[in-house]
Amino acid sequence: MKIKLTLIAVLLTPALAWAQQVPTGPAPKLEVAPRQVVLSSGTQPGAQTIALRNVGTAPLEIRALRMAPGSEGWQITTPMPAQTLPPGAQLQVRVAFTPDGKRRQSFGGLQIVSNDSTQIDDPHTPEIDYTTGVSLRAGSSWLLSLMVFFPLLGIPFLFMVPRGKEHLTRWVAVAAAAVPMVAAIYLYQHFDPNWGVKNGNSGLQFIEHAVWVRSFNIEFYMGVDGVSVMMVILTALVCLIAVGASWSVPLERSIRGYFTMFLLLETGMMGVFCALDFFLFYVFWEVMLLPMYFLIGIWGGPRKEYAAIKFFLYTLAGSVLMLLALIALYYNSAPTYLVDGTPASHTFDILKMAYANSYANVPPILGINFARLVWVGLFIGFAIKVPMFPFHTWLPDAHVEAPTAISVILAGVLLKMGTYGMMRINFPILPEATTWASVGVAVFGVINILYGALCAMAQKDLKKLVAYSSVSHMGYCLLGMAAFTGTGMSGAMLQMFNHGTITSMLFMLVGVIYDRAHTRGVDEFGGVAQVMPVYAAFFGLAFMASLGLPGLSGFISEALVFLGAFPVFKVMTILAATGVIITAGYHLWAIQRIQLGPFNPRWESALKGHDMDRREWATLLPLAAIVLVLGFYPTPVLDTIKTGMGDLVNLLAHGQGAASIAGLP
Repeated sequence: MKIKLTLIAVLLTPALAWAQQVPTGPAPKLEVAPRQVVLSSGTQPGAQTIALRNVGTAPLEIRALRMAPGSEGWQITTPMPAQTLPPGAQLQVRVAFTPDGKRRQSFGGLQIVSNDSTQIDDPHTPEIDYTTGVSLRAGSSWLLSLMVFFPLLGIPFLFMVPRGKEHLTRWVAVAAAAVPMVAAIYLYQHFDPNWGVKNGNSGLQFIEHAVWVRSFNIEFYMGVDGVSVMMVILTALVCLIAVGASWSVPLERSIRGYFTMFLLLETGMMGVFCALDFFLFYVFWEVMLLPMYFLIGIWGGPRKEYAAIKFFLYTLAGSVLMLLALIALYYNSAPTYLVDGTPASHTFDILKMAYANSYANVPPILGINFARLVWVGLFIGFAIKVPMFPFHTWLPDAHVEAPTAISVILAGVLLKMGTYGMMRINFPILPEATTWASVGVAVFGVINILYGALCAMAQKDLKKLVAYSSVSHMGYCLLGMAAFTGTGMSGAMLQMFNHGTITSMLFMLVGVIYDRAHTRGVDEFGGVAQVMPVYAAFFGLAFMASLGLPGLSGFISEALVFLGAFPVFKVMTILAATGVIITAGYHLWAIQRIQLGPFNPRWESALKGHDMDRREWATLLPLAAIVLVLGFYPTPVLDTIKTGMGDLVNLLAHGQGAASIAGLP
């Protein structure tokens, strides 16, 4: 009985403490309308009137009206001294926006300081100031929300398709994936490659910023910059092409469920590359996990359950480390303001964590440097996704058992989430720890390059060979990132994009021959080029691009990585360059065994007269065009990312606490 009473007392203590804070007598209460001011244009001046009303039972003291830090371009046009509003009274406040001629979007917050104790006390001031925030925004953009959430709108329509017409579900999925692709084209055309941190808005464009969960300082914050814009475009492209590759999934295998998981997966991946609130980033990261588990576990090969569980456990282990790091960073962040000016004791805002905090000064945890401990936790979480040796063992199993389209998604997009996470989270938020760990990152990059290439050379399953080649090629990204040079960083980002297009081609080509022969054994074929010349042409192009042939996109990104890394890591760059020889070896070996030599008569009925069809042409041709164009002219990508990469390199060079540079409060 005593134990029960003690437990009840413990559970009720927070509620009783809260109840003691609730006013029992007459009290003022501030009502603000509207709580969000939205002006349609960020390049034209505008104004809005805001009404403040006392809906309480005691006089309301309006002690101050002020603009929140970072509210450039916004001002209060009706100067107002402190005054008291009796119950039921109201007053009008007018705010105006004057554009600076540069930004297409501008954000601010109006802070109303009063004696309404139901509002939030400002941690920035020693006195008790209860502050209410009003969000101010000039220039709206819903493009990223369209790209992230439109695939979800396609899910209800999948279940509206009548029974017996399941083939129409494929076209519903095409439509749901095509809209983000069209939006991605618009994004690329209207993205300003010269817009950086020094120009304002922390270097971001197409921003969507609003308070989501006020009590926990969580914001709905999305935007793109040079670090993320090409990954957003890559995700839209690969997902649309993967829908086309999903035609090989039989209709009778619950095709509605398959595309439901597929579209949910696209939302999760797209959200990861757009999110700028760490909590929102983590939500999208976890949203991605479940559909991939089911896509492998239900629609995969003979060992699908084993591969799905292995993928889930590895990724979940990384997610736990990321969650612990997220909590640690949040509770050690400095007081700031939400986008609407509401005071916040801590923040999940990734840009504020990077520019307005210095985690190097946080006390150690159990005698271990805080920043380094958190950095390692985050790094392992992202390294599992890369995948980096020794956390790579889930990848070959997942690739081999996954359907063709899911292998395309896995290699084309999911692996990039790991290196992107390092660039977006580890590097800017913990630059001192990143500098401390740079040599280790480079070492693991070289290990990935050589180990992955050697493992690929030993494979007799074509799909597993391509899977290990991905391990090797992602090592170039790690090496380029670790150098902290503009050339190395740009090479790493270009390698992420190029690998996404090349490896998508490779896995689709594996799927083409598997759909006909139902085997992937490298030694089981021979002379395929004689009966499938179009397939052989695409096969040769993709494999030559993957091995880094000059004139194709794989070469230029690897060359930039070497150019950027050599001044910093001479020996490791030389070792990594030897991986190019091994890579050429296993690629040429695969081409020789499969495409050249005498034709194996065993496959005459399966392959002869069954060259690539129009659907396979349609999925491979755009990727082939990108591989060719970027091989000779990589400028469209390099120009797009140069400013974002430059800002990241500058942040690493100068450390944290540069809030004024980014225009952050």
